[in-house]
Amino acid sequence: MSTEATDTHSVDVSQATLQRIDDLVSQLERAAEQLRSGELSSDAAATVVEDCAALATEASGELERLARAQAAPQQIPGQDSLL
Repeated sequence: MSTEATDTHSVDVSQATLQRIDDLVSQLERAAEQLRSGELSSDAAATVVEDCAALATEASGELERLARAQAAPQQIPGQDSLL
């Protein structure tokens, strides 16, 4: 894979990851609003809290993926990668 193709792929992955993180943050913010409203039953609130934990775990994984993609060594132009 050429350096340009690798860079384009990294940008696409990063953009997709950032979009997914934004979506997760929006879902967490909506859940927080529901919890703050005080309109949920205790069972419903417990379910929302469990959902928040799952969303936070997913967001953590996406952030880790993004960090690894950013930390990956960049291929120097004119050099092929080893197999």
